[in-house]
Amino acid sequence: MTTLRVNGANLWYQEHGAGAETIVFAHGLLWDGRMFDAQVAALQDRYRCITFDFRGQGQSEVTPGGYDMDTLSDDAAALIEALGAAPCHFVGLSMGGFIGMRLAARRPELIRSLVLMETSADPEPAENAPKYRAMGMVGRIFGRLGFGLVSGRVMRIMFGRKFLEDPTRAAERAVWRERLMSNDKAGVTRALQGVIDRKPVHGELGRIACPTLVMVGDQDVATVPAKAERIHAAIPGSRLVVIPGAGHTSSAEEPEFVNAALTEFLSSIPAPAGTGG
Repeated sequence: MTTLRVNGANLWYQEHGAGAETIVFAHGLLWDGRMFDAQVAALQDRYRCITFDFRGQGQSEVTPGGYDMDTLSDDAAALIEALGAAPCHFVGLSMGGFIGMRLAARRPELIRSLVLMETSADPEPAENAPKYRAMGMVGRIFGRLGFGLVSGRVMRIMFGRKFLEDPTRAAERAVWRERLMSNDKAGVTRALQGVIDRKPVHGELGRIACPTLVMVGDQDVATVPAKAERIHAAIPGSRLVVIPGAGHTSSAEEPEFVNAALTEFLSSIPAPAGTGG
């Protein structure tokens, strides 16, 4: 296991590939860096690809505190610097997107380009907080059994109808359900609270100057496409791509589409001087 101690937490990370440019992938709530396996497989021949797990999730340390989005942004910034990855292409999905927007606006020297997937620049809608807290409480009290009890509802939030109803993808759904149930009950409860309590960053989006791609599944019910349109309108020169048939986890639901969009976007960015690209 490869861990790096940054900002008071041991973060688990993986590296694949050894290209002149680096892509850092930041996962969404309840998951870990494995949600980008298909993207790493497609891009590692051309890029150095780094995935990591946020504190309290995946294989990273469950710390007593530090789950607010500003601290998680500091974690990501410290990891990027410690691994010599700056300036990197930063790909963030959902919670990872919350972090990507903060870094691009506040630490532009770290970010070469930004990809935002199924995310929002606004606070969590008030109507969502009670049900998310209730699901978190079940998991905190009952652990794996509790996550099993709420897994059906969570899967319907995290994935679109196409993925959930396809009989040929039952094995994939089982893998994701198992990952959900394997969450550390303390870590994921704290991470969930950080997401619920997050501050908006929409007012900062105008400061993002790097090339930016905004992507959203047309079946996303957690951060609906209108959220992506709002981000796209606020970031100068950004691109918007709507992913047919995907929900809130497009990297796994429609990997070929996502990989093609990422490849096209990254290829459009001029290589840095001295790389021969």
